[in-house]
Amino acid sequence: MLRILHSLPRTHKLLLLPVATMVTVLGTQKLITTYHDLNQSHTPLESVLVPLPSDSAPGVPSLRQERTPVAEAIDRASRAIDATRDNIPLNDLAATEIVDLDVITSAEASMTSVTTQPHINAQLDDGALHMAVVLGTLSSGMLDVDNTASVEIADATSYEDYGNELFGDISFLELELAADEPYVPKWKTHIVESGETFALLAQNKLGLGYSEVMALLEDLPDPRMLTHWRAGHSFDYQLDENGRLLSLRMMKNTRDGILLERDEEHFAATVIERQGEAVQRLYAGSVSGSFARSAQATGLSSSAVTELTHLLEQKLDFRRDSRRGDRFQVLVESDMIDGEAFDSRVLAVKYDGERMDLTLLRNATDSNFYTPEGSSLDPAFSRYPFEGNYRLSSNFNPRRKHPVTGRISPHNGTDFAMPIGTPVVAPANGRVEKVGNHHAAGRYIVVRHDNGYQTRYLHLSRPLVTEGARIEMGERIALSGNTGRSTGPHLHYEVIVNNSPVNAMNVELPENTSLSGDTLIAFQRQAEPMMAALDSGETGTISVANYERQEEQ
Repeated sequence: MLRILHSLPRTHKLLLLPVATMVTVLGTQKLITTYHDLNQSHTPLESVLVPLPSDSAPGVPSLRQERTPVAEAIDRASRAIDATRDNIPLNDLAATEIVDLDVITSAEASMTSVTTQPHINAQLDDGALHMAVVLGTLSSGMLDVDNTASVEIADATSYEDYGNELFGDISFLELELAADEPYVPKWKTHIVESGETFALLAQNKLGLGYSEVMALLEDLPDPRMLTHWRAGHSFDYQLDENGRLLSLRMMKNTRDGILLERDEEHFAATVIERQGEAVQRLYAGSVSGSFARSAQATGLSSSAVTELTHLLEQKLDFRRDSRRGDRFQVLVESDMIDGEAFDSRVLAVKYDGERMDLTLLRNATDSNFYTPEGSSLDPAFSRYPFEGNYRLSSNFNPRRKHPVTGRISPHNGTDFAMPIGTPVVAPANGRVEKVGNHHAAGRYIVVRHDNGYQTRYLHLSRPLVTEGARIEMGERIALSGNTGRSTGPHLHYEVIVNNSPVNAMNVELPENTSLSGDTLIAFQRQAEPMMAALDSGETGTISVANYERQEEQ
């Protein structure tokens, strides 16, 4: 019978499969055993049980059940019994009506071989055959039975090579899988070639139209990055799935750059600023010629030399006070990125000179410079340039009218009536910029102070300082008088801030910013590693991390 099934076409096998498996080895063997026991004289009829597993679902078959899988199996078995009541020979049955009973030969040794009989054995009455078909149907999968307790089932698998016989062309599956993969843009790098312009490149390679290129350039903080590039420059870009520019990244230098990202119809610009590692370096040299050239010869950058010169000028007159052979040390901190220094700033300076010794340290709290004792470079600024009390004879008035002509004749200073020869003192530290004589102002002095303010003193009887001299707060610089166009003995006093005259009597003046108390203690603790670097005299790179570890210890 199995040979008959194997000889049939594939589609017929699939149609016959439910019927051919209605009777299984397990079901038929149980049937024969049960039927054999029933024919024994000592076995009562009511003791016959259908041998199904106890955990079968929905349960033991019942003829009264509704359309459940078990009821369906019983119904099929009943129809099969009705079709075979007259013991129709097997060779008269159609292929779709064959029920394979060859497997019963091993059920009982006393029974004759079924495979040698031309039709179903007559000893199997209608009831037994009915039960056989029911059991075979149940065991063929009509009822979901957990047989793991009594029957060992092999791992399910398939070794059939269907090829295109069943599915035909399966290339659509590969296309569907490829379509399901999300698009992931990749960064690409373009190196600018000689004569290449961004406008043409954007249209030919980045999928942008002319109007889009113009809009992109308008979104840039510095359009020159894309319009004034040189051959050899490079930028990174991403394209979307349609080949249009999605994002562009271009570095101006090692640290600074720009990132453009598409935002609907425009590009959002983000500034890129790479963070560097703080590195300190000690420079040392001696004065030979001008101080600026001597400092630059140590390797200091131009910006550091400028900052250093302006710092020392507040205390040191290079033309008068510096001497050949004076030594100096400068501690500079920079941000290092890929071996390149950025944002160099002076942290400390020590000047050992023939006429002046000076040490200045930057305070991290306010970024101002102080001496190791906490004294500021910007001491207090006195309101009055004299000692004692003198009458204010003419106020500051930029809208003052001339008493004769009636025209605006600004009075940019404050006049104090005082006897000729009254001492005039410096209101703050500074340097004398000018000593001169004028037909209207008479003898005069101009002083540039350390905080950047400027003061003027007119109608003097005699200057006491020379041009370029360094002066200290409270030092006598002149004697008052009545020279030039003056209606009487007085001192004309001016204060200039940012090249504009201000009212010396109400302008905000710097206060003493020297450190004291807890702020002084914190500053000196912070200054210890800088002082150690200056005292060591070891030039070269100094690791900030080493300083931090030393402070922790």
